Amino acid sequence: MAPPSGNASRPARALIALAALIVVLLFAVVGADITNPGAWHKHFAVPLGLDLTSGTIVALKAERPGGGTPSSAEMSQALAIMSNRVNGAGFTGASVVPQGNNVITVSVPGGSAQAVVNLVKRTAQLQLRQVLLEAPNTSTALPTPTPSASAAPVSSATPSPSGKASPSASGKPTASTSASPSGKASPKPTASGGATPSPSASPAATSGVSTWQQAQGDAALVSPHVKALFNELNCTNKNWQKQVGYTAQQYNTQDIQTVSCGQINGVWYKYALDKAHVIGTMISSASAQPDTTSTGWLVTINFKSNGTSAFASLTSQMFAKYQGSPSTPENYIAMVLDGSVASTAYIAASILNGQAQISGSFSQSQATTLANQLSYGALPLSFTPEQAQSISPTLGHDQLDAGLIAAGIGLILVLIYLIVYYRALALVSALSLIIAGWLAYLSVLLLGEYARFTMTLAGIAGLIVAIGITADSFVVFFERLRDEVRDGRSLRAAVERGWVRARRTILVSDTVSFLAAALLYIFAIGEVRGFAFTLGLTTIIDVVVVFTFTKPMVTLLARTKFYGGGHPMSGLDPARLGARAPWRGTARPATARVRTSTAKES
Repeated sequence: MAPPSGNASRPARALIALAALIVVLLFAVVGADITNPGAWHKHFAVPLGLDLTSGTIVALKAERPGGGTPSSAEMSQALAIMSNRVNGAGFTGASVVPQGNNVITVSVPGGSAQAVVNLVKRTAQLQLRQVLLEAPNTSTALPTPTPSASAAPVSSATPSPSGKASPSASGKPTASTSASPSGKASPKPTASGGATPSPSASPAATSGVSTWQQAQGDAALVSPHVKALFNELNCTNKNWQKQVGYTAQQYNTQDIQTVSCGQINGVWYKYALDKAHVIGTMISSASAQPDTTSTGWLVTINFKSNGTSAFASLTSQMFAKYQGSPSTPENYIAMVLDGSVASTAYIAASILNGQAQISGSFSQSQATTLANQLSYGALPLSFTPEQAQSISPTLGHDQLDAGLIAAGIGLILVLIYLIVYYRALALVSALSLIIAGWLAYLSVLLLGEYARFTMTLAGIAGLIVAIGITADSFVVFFERLRDEVRDGRSLRAAVERGWVRARRTILVSDTVSFLAAALLYIFAIGEVRGFAFTLGLTTIIDVVVVFTFTKPMVTLLARTKFYGGGHPMSGLDPARLGARAPWRGTARPATARVRTSTAKES
């Protein structure tokens, strides 16, 4: 007989490897909180999809700016931009799918639904406009500014008249670290933060919303019509766009001055802006990166060829006139998306190479949001909400309960069958299913933490089907094992020979299941992909469990008297299995020999 395999003689190695895998998964799930056990609980909640929790589904109808049905190419571009916005914003479980020729459906789970809907609804082109006037949108008296040498950049981010309540930014070439004197942007001085506003400020208001006469900037650069709009503009009015009579199409017009609003840390600021010299289609990419010169983050922008020349011309003119001053409002560029100011940055140097950085000790979320707005701000179509549906937490909870009940019933039925048919050998199956379920749970948590995976009702269906696939692997192995017992081999020998015959069948079966799941995931859309994903994931887990737990555990049990001796309740009783001969290597029972007499002897 061939010697036992290494897995047979050293089953403990496989079990230790499985235990190590589980420990690694646990540590990966806990992540940075590994030293803070009190915070572990927040990592062990399965991220749920829209159909299992509350959320919003909005259908957006697409139209060309000039009217008419959009082309398939325009719809594909808009779909890609919306998907990039949603994925780049880090929202889990959100989906953006087309319906028909001119409708895109956005589905978002959880309480952040409205934020994502607002993100994808933004239809105007991203525009970079020079700030001409700026003022906080306030009805209280503004301080009367006086020229002072103390109006130098301060070292900490504080709210400013330029709307820099979040860290301010400076455009600087990526090839240089000395675009500004400090090597990075400093926030603009504020009227309330100890520094005196710049000399360009006008007399203060005594009452009412700030007017252009009270704003900081150069009023001589602003047309009379825009001055009147600036005076009329009240950013605290949620319909401020309609208040000044602007439509989305007018906001997309590049060659006119305009007014706009931006909210920074809950404070509204109003702006008069120059013509748009650079638009979103001129930007090739933007990304958020850690700032190596500080503990914050920055945004790196790469321009296309036409954007490189346009941005070089704009920054060269501004730097030549304002010498990189962070305290001059006209030295700031406003990034306008859908008519609203998303952020502002001052120009600290001429940027000629088509690469720029926006810095200023951003947080990671601030930098990521700004990078997404810069990268995905140019939708080729306009969208209007056509239908909105809210899924209540009650409905999602009911569906989750139904899925879990179905999974529990399926698991119980499988265990009952295994116990009836395999008796005590079913203990190995039960433990294997528990291990497989634990690995699947940790995998889902890990994918939710790092890959924004969410569990849907279709995904739960994939887990239920996987119970049968996993049990099928046990059945294949156990039947091969029992065949060897029927041939009269001892259990220890039967385990090895049966495993050699069973593992090929198990691998072939799981490979077919995995390929089917992979193809379904690639070619399917919507919720079907959730089913395919969990099916493929649990198929891989099945292979891991069978090789690292089921087979080594059976090897260890074969060395016990209960299983190795063929106890009637072990499920491996030779007599019950109809063995053709007693187990080889066991003692044969003694039989009495009776000598018969013959006539000849008598």
